[in-house]
Amino acid sequence: MKIFRVVWIIIGIMLCSVIQLVLLDGSVMAETDEIMPEVYIKAINPGYTIDGKSNVGEMIEIGRKSSDAPISLAGIAVRYTNSSGKDFDLFDFPDNSYMAGELILLRLASSPDSELANVHYSKTLAMSGTLTLLRDGEEVDKVCWSGKEGCYKSFVSSAPSTLVRNVEKWNFEHTVDYVPLFDADNYRVDEVKEDNDESEMKPSQCRKMIITEVLSYYETAQAEQFIELYNSGSEQVLLNGCRIRYKNKEYELNGIVKPEEYLVYYPVGFNLTKNPTNENTLEIIDTDGAVVYKMSYPNGQRKGTAYALIGYDATGGEIWRTTYAPTPGAGNNYQEFRTCEAGRVINEATGNCVKVTSITEKICQEGYYLNILTGRCKKIETTTEKTCKEGYYLNPETGRCRKIIENKSADYGIEPEKFEEKSSFVALYAVIGVITVGMAYLIYEFRHSIAKAWRRVVK
Repeated sequence: MKIFRVVWIIIGIMLCSVIQLVLLDGSVMAETDEIMPEVYIKAINPGYTIDGKSNVGEMIEIGRKSSDAPISLAGIAVRYTNSSGKDFDLFDFPDNSYMAGELILLRLASSPDSELANVHYSKTLAMSGTLTLLRDGEEVDKVCWSGKEGCYKSFVSSAPSTLVRNVEKWNFEHTVDYVPLFDADNYRVDEVKEDNDESEMKPSQCRKMIITEVLSYYETAQAEQFIELYNSGSEQVLLNGCRIRYKNKEYELNGIVKPEEYLVYYPVGFNLTKNPTNENTLEIIDTDGAVVYKMSYPNGQRKGTAYALIGYDATGGEIWRTTYAPTPGAGNNYQEFRTCEAGRVINEATGNCVKVTSITEKICQEGYYLNILTGRCKKIETTTEKTCKEGYYLNPETGRCRKIIENKSADYGIEPEKFEEKSSFVALYAVIGVITVGMAYLIYEFRHSIAKAWRRVVK
């Protein structure tokens, strides 16, 4: 009897535990269901450098409550805040966009996996930061990863992971080898129906978009190439349906660009020629097929430089320059020469960096100067007349200084004669002397003949 009593007690305890777990699980699910917004952040990966490729795996995954019908994403925005507290609006979903599936995948446009995404963004995530989901400016969901109080631990580049939300416990966990779900049908943007009345029809949506900067000659990887677009109008522009044309092929654009703001487009499905032999043309094509903007970048691009629009001339013409200070997503900055490493300065004659000591510290001896092109001392050429020291005079024929001979027996000094005059008189006297001697010799030799001839003349 005691054995049966013990067994029944054990069975009762087990039943109570099961009932308690069921009730607890139900309460957790109910609490989670109350916390879970209609749209929430599911997973984050800031990207890693793997096998020489950067930003590998960078993505943001957005989920929603289970529902059979598509839900509108109007007013939904994704905002990223870096560790310095600066905000970046990664993507604003247009009013006519919808989420059909349970997950939407956003990827960095320059990521190697960028083609496997519903939406692209251009600002890369860091190992520490904060991601916020907004609807009409109000916070819907938020997560931070910095290791500080209230935040999950930072990502570590040496140990790649993805921060994934456990929807049952409603918390995030660093997960290794997480594979995000991509389904192109999970996201759609419906066409906007316009009124048939032409007087009330809206203008084509990309008319105010221009290209302001192009980086083709990358420093280390092709993923560095970008085309910077700028909304020069006073209204936001929906890029969906607009395209970029390059080498007679067109590539889709998407996203929203606010007035006087930039969008950085990283080429997807093509690469820009680093330094074309001839000019390469880029065009923005509107939804109606019209070319709304056109520019070309020429031969002469240099590694690590961008071709940037830096202003306009007096007639309104664009002024483009090659700059050593690319500024994707920000106002352009013209830097004519490369930035040199510590201890070196730019040689403006060649555009190369040279050691500071070769220009500023080397000292040449008197009469020499430093040639900054070669770093060597060269003799200073002078056009002034040479001056001799006291007691010497300048020989104009040889350009050398000769000593002045003094007349110690006279009470005046001997003046030096001009070399040209002395030479002329000496030569003349020599000729006259030779002729005189010759005549005297002839008269002496033929004196008898001359005398006979003279007597005949006299007779």
